[in-house]
Amino acid sequence: MKIEVGAYEAKTKLPELLRGVQMGKQYTITNRGVAIADLVPTEGAKRHQAAAVEQMKAFMARNPVKGVDIKALIEEGRA
Repeated sequence: MKIEVGAYEAKTKLPELLRGVQMGKQYTITNRGVAIADLVPTEGAKRHQAAAVEQMKAFMARNPVKGVDIKALIEEGRA
């Protein structure tokens, strides 16, 4: 889901928006309510994120967590 941001706000908060993009967020920049541009991660960043996910999965496979209900922790975090 893309977050809509006005052009003036995008100009004044560009560093903050770029940090958000680094974390995987996507923004649609609008001018008077009309979408004019998308601010999204580059393909290289997407590959980097995918590689990080694969590394995390491999780590978790090598180091299983015992005695912890992951689903319960996720549900607790949603509360």
